[in-house]
Amino acid sequence: MGLGGGTLGTQNKVLPGTYHNFISAERAFSNLSDRGYVGLPIALDWGVDGGVFTLTASDLQKNSRNILGYDYTDPKLKGIRDVFKNAHTAYLFRIGEGAAKASNAYAEAKYAGTRGNDLKIVIQENVDDSTKFDVQTYLGTSLVDEQKNIAVAVDLVGNDFVMFKADAILEVTAGTPLIGGTNGTVNGSAYQNALDALEAYGFNTLGCLSSEQTIKDLFIAYTKRLRDEAGAKFQLVGHKLGAADHEGVIDVQNDAIGEGEEVFGAVYWAVGAQAGVAINKSNTNKAYDGEYTLDMSEAKTHLQLSALLTSGKYVFHRVGNEIRVLEDINTFTSFRSDKNEDFSLNQVIRVLDQIAIDTAALFNTRYLGQIPNDQSGRVSLWSDIVTHRKELQSIRAIQNFASEQVTVEQGNSKKSVIVNEIVEPTVAMSQLFITTTVA
Repeated sequence: MGLGGGTLGTQNKVLPGTYHNFISAERAFSNLSDRGYVGLPIALDWGVDGGVFTLTASDLQKNSRNILGYDYTDPKLKGIRDVFKNAHTAYLFRIGEGAAKASNAYAEAKYAGTRGNDLKIVIQENVDDSTKFDVQTYLGTSLVDEQKNIAVAVDLVGNDFVMFKADAILEVTAGTPLIGGTNGTVNGSAYQNALDALEAYGFNTLGCLSSEQTIKDLFIAYTKRLRDEAGAKFQLVGHKLGAADHEGVIDVQNDAIGEGEEVFGAVYWAVGAQAGVAINKSNTNKAYDGEYTLDMSEAKTHLQLSALLTSGKYVFHRVGNEIRVLEDINTFTSFRSDKNEDFSLNQVIRVLDQIAIDTAALFNTRYLGQIPNDQSGRVSLWSDIVTHRKELQSIRAIQNFASEQVTVEQGNSKKSVIVNEIVEPTVAMSQLFITTTVA
């Protein structure tokens, strides 16, 4: 997550780094970092266990069988396909404690999980040399590896799906399945391990794929802590999370329906859509093209929709033959003078998060421990900050920026720098009020 970070209260921080505080005014180096990154603890039937692994859209399309155990078009991967409709990179952590690898007399599955039970080893006599064997590995009905002219098991080389047992006795078999593969137990401890591991990664959104309130509460507390204390600027996306009341938490209201479906199925699409949207764009009225069928029973009438928006819910509703996002909002509803309703708009939060991330990257890479804290050094920092904000304005992410409203001064100690600025995030149009005068 980088050095330092968190919300500025007083100038009493210990770690070197950037401490960024956002407040709203009372009412009477300049490159922008990329978006499209998702953090996702997820239960899987196959794949790397015990740590975070990176999956890109290209990986999913080209190599999903090796990485996740299923072909790209398999129904098992529809949630992950939904993530990548808008995101380009996901940091996955496979959850499940005590998962076991499938095995038989000849081989053991490369990864733990139930998908290993779909593997089998076929051994045939070599047609040219009856003292040797041809050894095939099948995943379901697909041949995924074949090694010919094998005399003894120690000559076999592990493949993408199994590791062969060097002491096995090879003999002809029409197909010996691997058995005993399990996904392990999905519990609070498994999720905590995933969140602990993901803390070292930078992403735009974090997905909570659970219907258990204790797990959802864990994700909410984690998000609030990392945003408010550690400076990790991401938003949590979950389903019917409860009264979170925080700009970092997006609460999807609609259930996914259908036999055997995960009720939180809409989270897959939403976590990708919220990660992938540009900072100068909004997901308000964005068409849902996910693979889950969403329940519209709670989002049919004007009264229902108004009540859900007022309570900070992220809602899908029907517009003609399409399903669309009603409004791109988060759960923050306790508006006050120093933190007004603007903070409930995800587009505003994306802009503020972009400012925090980019400014921290600028300071930590170019200034921290390198540039003297004198007038010349502070002028240089001011210039880089102003250049960055002007770039934000050029893409219409902010408006009415005035460089003279940015100040860079020495803090209470010789090593600290205090920056004050005024930014006005731009938001997409979502309401149209018309008065038509008839002559």
